[in-house]
Amino acid sequence: MKKLVLSLSVLALILGSCSSDDEVITTQPIPTGEITGEITTAKIYPLGNYTIQGTVKIKSGGSLTIEAGSVITATVGDGTADAILVEKGGKLFLNGTAALPVVLTETSKTPGSWGGIVIVGDAPIVGSNSGTTATSEDGNNITYGGANATDNSGSLRYVRVEYAGKKLTDNTSELNAFSFYSVGSGTVLEYLVAYKGADDGFEFYGGTVSAKNLISFGNFDDSFDWQDGWRGADNTNWYAYQTGTGNYGMEVEAKSVNNAFGPKVSNITLTRAAGTATEGGSSAAEYDAIQFKKEGNGEYSNVLISGYTTVNATAVRIQDAGTNTNQVTGGKIKLLNVKINDGTSQFAANGSVFTVVFPVGNYTTSTTTTGAVLTPGAWAIVDGVSLIK
Repeated sequence: MKKLVLSLSVLALILGSCSSDDEVITTQPIPTGEITGEITTAKIYPLGNYTIQGTVKIKSGGSLTIEAGSVITATVGDGTADAILVEKGGKLFLNGTAALPVVLTETSKTPGSWGGIVIVGDAPIVGSNSGTTATSEDGNNITYGGANATDNSGSLRYVRVEYAGKKLTDNTSELNAFSFYSVGSGTVLEYLVAYKGADDGFEFYGGTVSAKNLISFGNFDDSFDWQDGWRGADNTNWYAYQTGTGNYGMEVEAKSVNNAFGPKVSNITLTRAAGTATEGGSSAAEYDAIQFKKEGNGEYSNVLISGYTTVNATAVRIQDAGTNTNQVTGGKIKLLNVKINDGTSQFAANGSVFTVVFPVGNYTTSTTTTGAVLTPGAWAIVDGVSLIK
């Protein structure tokens, strides 16, 4: 009874505090606005709905923070190459949550409508002829490659990039959903989604950064791609679903330089939906789950492969004799606990010039392989449909 009297007393106080019948209770409006130009200092955008105008450049010493739950929209019709570009020394902080991701999208929902996220760090690369720098292939012509393996370009958590992969004015250079140029290991990349872009989902150009819990869904070129001696050592839970148009699940290369290092990725799912065509049509034989070329290497474990059943396709393709000799026979490519869910062959050479033979223990299979293990949530849902199949 005492508890009831106390509750009634509190209720009376609350009701009595209302000053008049016409008092209006308001909620905080969601901010809107435009993100554009160069960012040279620390700039923070609260939870809101924003638009991008042109290429937003985060300069050295500048930082851009956009809070969880925000939506950033590009517009294909504005005549500009909309993108977010983090230059060397700049930082980007997009830290969403599973329930409130940061979403970067485009109004027409057309693949290739804008440029996505490009980050340029200061970590080492191995370019052509063992060079330590290179020029970006995205049309921005940025020099990348440095000496700071632990360089920090910020953090991306629970971020979804939709409909990127824009062709630039030369009509050949393309921007991926996520492009990482010489990004260092101090940068955090976790729970990222590349959705229906017109080029690669994720591409690493050298650097030392690692990435965890990635989804590449419906991207036209490769789901995951890298070159320039990328050596991220702590990658896990990569999930690719290719549908409609798509090339390799993973394309692995190293600018024809025989490196003694390579990335490590655990828990990988590569799935190709029935009827998926290559980007170049029937003339392009880019339909394998994984391709190694130009001395690409690395260690990949717990790999689940499904749907790569096009005539002449294979789970793992070794593209050239140099890669076969130095990386396969040399023991620098390891594929451990691989499970293929259909009749695709395990591995093959490109043509009949050489034969692929992995050293004992460097290619193993398993019937219990799980592939990527991802937690569903709003971060992985587009238009009410979960991307985790």
